[in-house]
Amino acid sequence: MTAVEYDAELDACGLFCPEPVMLLHNRIKDVDPGKVLRVTATDPSTTRDVPRFCQFLGHELVSHTEQGDRYIYLIRRGV
Repeated sequence: MTAVEYDAELDACGLFCPEPVMLLHNRIKDVDPGKVLRVTATDPSTTRDVPRFCQFLGHELVSHTEQGDRYIYLIRRGV
């Protein structure tokens, strides 16, 4: 498996709704437009919340994978 490059990271493991998305909302502001943020979470509700976050705020959900009990998202910041 080829590693996907990213520019910043957010570890939201162990947090529950709404905390992962609240942290994501704050962290994405630190990422330059066009750059990729890697988010790791353990809350299953992120499978619903992260795609909606991206859709509503104009960010691109590059990928979503699951590794054991972890959900990993790559998000390209919009303008």
